[in-house]
Amino acid sequence: MTNLNDDHTMRICIITSTPFPPGKHNGIANYVLNTANKLVERGHSVTIITRGSFTKTASEIVNNVEIVRPPFIYIYPFHVHVHGLFVKKCIEALGNRFDIVHVHSPLSPPIKLFLPLVSTIHSSLLGDAQNMEVVDVKSLATKLQAWSVGHRLISELIKNSDLVTTVSNAVSYELRKYYAGNIQPVVIGNGVDERSFIPAEPQNTGNYVLYVGRLTYKKGLFDLLKCATLLRMTNISFVLAGEGELYAKLRKQVRDIGLQDRIRFEGHVNTKDLIRLYQNASVFVFPSYYEGLPTAILEAMSVGLPVVATHVGGIRDVIKDGENGISIPPGAPERMAEAISVLIQDRELRKELGRNARRTIEESYTWDRVTDRLENCYSSLSAFK
Repeated sequence: MTNLNDDHTMRICIITSTPFPPGKHNGIANYVLNTANKLVERGHSVTIITRGSFTKTASEIVNNVEIVRPPFIYIYPFHVHVHGLFVKKCIEALGNRFDIVHVHSPLSPPIKLFLPLVSTIHSSLLGDAQNMEVVDVKSLATKLQAWSVGHRLISELIKNSDLVTTVSNAVSYELRKYYAGNIQPVVIGNGVDERSFIPAEPQNTGNYVLYVGRLTYKKGLFDLLKCATLLRMTNISFVLAGEGELYAKLRKQVRDIGLQDRIRFEGHVNTKDLIRLYQNASVFVFPSYYEGLPTAILEAMSVGLPVVATHVGGIRDVIKDGENGISIPPGAPERMAEAISVLIQDRELRKELGRNARRTIEESYTWDRVTDRLENCYSSLSAFK
């Protein structure tokens, strides 16, 4: 195994199955982007290996990060393992360029290498599947795939890893529950750019409740529409920013309940406009049934926006009820409506929760904090002692 250089800098290879640089709605890719940039700032060299096309391996340099795209051929359900063969060949061809390999899962190839291997498992997949709302054939198929394909891939990755990390205590618990072995995942958390997502005085006078995220299963979005129905007689409106497979169903239900003038769908929003949406909102709501540790909640808290969120998954790590947000049970639109109504009517409470939320981010959930934990994980491996 390779030892660290005298200056303690590392040559890190990151493997991810998500597009890079990130497109819209890609939490894992953004996680990789931000931690890679921080590692480079600290003097480490970073190469990211991700999915390419049918053609030969391509590479480029983006912001001092090398991106390598070996061929990717979609042959379901074998595409991940087939891609793993190309990834392994790619790493072997690069010779002694790396000190450590870091895989971000789910759905990244579970390769076995001669180098120290760290894995960050963002979702156990099985906890995700258990809490997924089955509203159509596609949601049922997604649920079944998590058990039939996802479980095997993550089991193999855990077996091959020298160190397993994850983003929240909830996912850590699920990995110990659903996967064999006496693994003790290290929780490194999720992060947000606190220098961009900053508090600001609202520039509008209307009260709107904001949701940001995928319009997909397990997000509790039909509960959100029910909540809006319960608040029909107030002056509160709702803004949903994001795209996803439930978009048409949600739009139809909004028309059916006659709330087209109170619920606005923004679709995909660029970062600059997204920050403005957070800053001008009165309340942020996140009604999900399951989460690892969602970036959107961290962004809202960083802006100083009071959050109403379900007490599930990694959200439990962050939101302290009545201190830096309000926790509600999943599947309880009445409780959601009650919490939103209280916050809308109490400006001082909104300010207090928002200040405490911002403090929580600064203390524990910046990308610098996350990268500190990552560096400690890398250094803890015997190869680097």
